[in-house]
Amino acid sequence: MDDKISVNGKDFTIIKLLGKGKGGYSYLSTDGAEKYVLKQIHHEPCDYYEFGNKIESEIRDYNKLREIGIRIPEMIDVDRENERILKQFIEGYTIYEIILRGEMKSAYLEQLRDMCKLLYAADTNIDYFPTNFVVQNEELFYIDFECNEYSEKWNFENWGIKYWSKTPELMKYAREHP
Repeated sequence: MDDKISVNGKDFTIIKLLGKGKGGYSYLSTDGAEKYVLKQIHHEPCDYYEFGNKIESEIRDYNKLREIGIRIPEMIDVDRENERILKQFIEGYTIYEIILRGEMKSAYLEQLRDMCKLLYAADTNIDYFPTNFVVQNEELFYIDFECNEYSEKWNFENWGIKYWSKTPELMKYAREHP
């Protein structure tokens, strides 16, 4: 990856890789004035998840989450041709980092449970893995746009909760992803 990348003809400087997910790479980037998250869609295989058109899924899921009322970063621009999304950068630590630092607060879980009420009423699940949540000014943001039809198997109480404290599952993940 070059240290510059464009979205619809506007150049951004890549500061660092924030993470790789099932659907793309997310980079902290800047236009010289502001910081953004620039997501580059990838087409690497994922043996446990089926994708359709990834860029269209991101747009659809973003709109659905906004409609439901989930606190998410703003989608600022979409470059369909190059499969890139520019989003608002939410400054703060991820829940994953907060847990590992021993700084988890019950207020963050309460905010997530409030999100779940909205999501479940809309027959929707999100990816509850703690790297997908950032706390800024004590407010919890879901920074991914992925959402799916509700499934009890994949709801927070049956799947996500396994990763929202120093559980064996989370600590195994931390050892495997230093």
